[in-house]
Amino acid sequence: MKRSNWLSLAVLGLLAAVLTGCPSKEFKVGVVVPASGDAEIYGQAVQNGVELAIEQLNADAAYETPIVARFYDTGSDATTAAEKLREAYGDGAIAVIGGITSGEAREMLPVVDGGNKVLLSPSASSPELTGASRNFYRIWPSDFTAAGKMAQAAATGLGVKTMVIIAEEQPYAKGMQGVLAPAFENLDGEVLEVIEFPPNTTDLDALVERGVSLNPDAIYLAAYADGIGSMILALRSAGYTGKILTTSAFATSSAIARVGEAAAGVYLTQTVFQTDSDFAHVQKFVNSYQEKFGELPDIYAAHGYDALMVLAEAVNGRATLPAEVKDGLRDDINEFPGVTGSIQFDDKGDVRKFPRVYIITEDLALVDYDEMAQRKREEIRRKQEELRRRLEQLGS
Repeated sequence: MKRSNWLSLAVLGLLAAVLTGCPSKEFKVGVVVPASGDAEIYGQAVQNGVELAIEQLNADAAYETPIVARFYDTGSDATTAAEKLREAYGDGAIAVIGGITSGEAREMLPVVDGGNKVLLSPSASSPELTGASRNFYRIWPSDFTAAGKMAQAAATGLGVKTMVIIAEEQPYAKGMQGVLAPAFENLDGEVLEVIEFPPNTTDLDALVERGVSLNPDAIYLAAYADGIGSMILALRSAGYTGKILTTSAFATSSAIARVGEAAAGVYLTQTVFQTDSDFAHVQKFVNSYQEKFGELPDIYAAHGYDALMVLAEAVNGRATLPAEVKDGLRDDINEFPGVTGSIQFDDKGDVRKFPRVYIITEDLALVDYDEMAQRKREEIRRKQEELRRRLEQLGS
């Protein structure tokens, strides 16, 4: 299958439309993602999720509007992302899924407003994107919520009093550390130092050594997956015994696998997504994804899937026009049951979601930290109660 062509799976939907006598209208969606380059790890997962959603919808006789999609590779370059968005609009896309990284999304916004068509981001999270365009929506929560959640967890749940922040000089990382530091300090924590480094820095040992030398209770890493992984390995090699905190940029199975056992015990924030969920629609997604791609989906694949599903819901039953898509997102998306949780947009295009803190276990699984802590508390109470009963029996 050539991803540069309109997705051939749409033929199923078109055939169904002809056979049932429905209007043979199409919903053309552009998908502008980093399928190569530094951010490929996110772009490929998002693209997989989008493809699965299109396949399922076009095979569903109950869905009225056949979807065709065309994929564009940004090469993980923000300027190229803007050019590819302009190309997608020129090719007739009614709406576009893109802006995978915050840097790409920021560069795409002028094109969005010039085209007056929707850009829906599955994963950009920089706070500066909030309300930046009347045509920009995102289903990933702003760093305000994610970094604030980590600050609260560190100060009140993990017993962190002092912290060092090591952050890459790019929009996503700056957004995270810019929220985390004041939020942590407002909870009586102390940020000993913020250490910034340029993108594509390969030798991070000196930065890590500086952080370790300050002897903080925790070190917070704000970067993309490769940078986070390299710093985790360097911290372990340096013998750092404090807590390592980071972002959802590290929440991919391939990133964690590359770091291996050194990733165990690392804390990160992400929206709720569990491959072992009891919800039927999540089970369907996980099983279908694993059957199609031979692996479990990660949080980015899930957001790609939800992005396409939300667009489809917004346009279903409406005319396939840009203004109708925007009206649908504003009026019809109300607690939409996504696989990443309930989806609803505020008046600035931000999604109303609340990230949680996860910990990477020894078997390299992501586990909700609050739920794990609750299970441990219940286990302790159970053992205490059992001991109390035994002591009472001995006393009698």
